[in-house]
Amino acid sequence: MASFRAVHTVGDSLVSFLTNAFPAGLRQDIPCGFRLISSGELAEVDVQPTTVTVLLYRVTFDENLRNVRRWNDPSDRSAPLALDLHYLLTVWADGPRAEQVILGWVLQQLAANPILDRSLLKSDGDWEPDDLVQFIPAELSTEDMMRIWDTLKPNYRLSVSYVARAVRIDAEPVPTARPVVVTRLSWGEVPEPEEEPA
Repeated sequence: MASFRAVHTVGDSLVSFLTNAFPAGLRQDIPCGFRLISSGELAEVDVQPTTVTVLLYRVTFDENLRNVRRWNDPSDRSAPLALDLHYLLTVWADGPRAEQVILGWVLQQLAANPILDRSLLKSDGDWEPDDLVQFIPAELSTEDMMRIWDTLKPNYRLSVSYVARAVRIDAEPVPTARPVVVTRLSWGEVPEPEEEPA
């Protein structure tokens, strides 16, 4: 079952995927690192070397999978919590060439590999064998993008938004009662009730 740790594991797995896929030729031309960060870390990002940050900025409930059980779940198991994770991928570089080349490469990779399956998702999320997470480009208006950056405080950097769908978190298993091991039964005749005197 995917546990609550899956929320963190999705972003961590994306960073690992991009790091492992980054080709040696491009790495020599434009050294680049990939980092999962929190909003509090944005002001501390160093552009040397060029860095792509992955920021989870919003979590929403997937309305299409709300209260939908997994196909192989027993009937007494609660339906998993279906979440959409909204990520902001930002390129931090000191020049336009590095910024735009690296962003183009990231977009190409996510277009060619939009699905992270069990083989790419880190195991600490307790994923089910058939779990997968799909990364879909999110359309953000200029106003929405600027509102996000105004909230985050650092100066705007070239960014794209993706939604990871659908992260399904299973309910904690309910402990069951201990099984009955021994039952004691006894048989005998029921005594006749005594008649009351008249």
